[in-house]
Amino acid sequence: MPTSTDFALDQALLRHRFAASAPQAAQGDFLAREVSSRMAERLDYIRLTPSRILDLGCGHGADLPMLAQRYPEASCIGLDFAQPRLDLARPQRGLLQRLFGKSTGPQLVCADAQHLPLARASTQLVWSNLLLNWLSDPLPAIKECHRVLEVGGLLMFATLGPDTLKELRAALPDHAGERVHRFIDMHDLGDCLVQAGFADPVMDMQRLTLTYPDADAIFRDLRAAGATNAATNRPRGLAGKAGWQAARAALEQARQDGRLPLTLELVFGHAWKAAPKQIEDGRAVIQFHR
Repeated sequence: MPTSTDFALDQALLRHRFAASAPQAAQGDFLAREVSSRMAERLDYIRLTPSRILDLGCGHGADLPMLAQRYPEASCIGLDFAQPRLDLARPQRGLLQRLFGKSTGPQLVCADAQHLPLARASTQLVWSNLLLNWLSDPLPAIKECHRVLEVGGLLMFATLGPDTLKELRAALPDHAGERVHRFIDMHDLGDCLVQAGFADPVMDMQRLTLTYPDADAIFRDLRAAGATNAATNRPRGLAGKAGWQAARAALEQARQDGRLPLTLELVFGHAWKAAPKQIEDGRAVIQFHR
């Protein structure tokens, strides 16, 4: 279920920008680190012993060590569509490992989240930290997660909700084109999970407010994270000096206690892959228990 029929993201442009911003990946990663910590807290209440984990949209691989430490018996796969960021996830190898060709750490795969190069039912946990908000329509990727999970496997994800960047959206009018990305409502994401075949989806939302000294600091953080406008209907020309001055003035109206606030709506979800009720040709599956 896309955010809107008239909103889409330029995936080729996103790949280019994430690749270009790879050298600043750690600098712009503070939000993903906070989100990862909150996701990990949710794992504390879930009984699961995966033998293979897929970190979907792993970026420079900051979540992979945590997953490997939590599940030391599991093999991890880090998947991302921007090769320069994925290269940063490659662990440094010692002299003996380089001499004898021994590799340690996760398997790294450069691929599209909507077309996973993994076999059906080949993983037990799919972990996705702030990937779905970079897709115009998350449903194809969620369906792929369902396909690669085995029965009883878990999808756990975090994404951004519609109130994210609401201050920027109010300050940057869209009469000349989409200026700020739209984000998908938590309830629509829950519908996507059910439509993809997941069972028992659990969704919750938290709001986080960042504060900045000025507008330039906001834009620096967004650029460092590779989070600049990639809407297909974004303005193609320059906004002009007057346009930027008007936007900055509008942002200033939201200043509180000497700081500019920036809202982030964090959406967390997890769901299980249940046993199928029918197979692909439509025949029903009947389970017999002793």
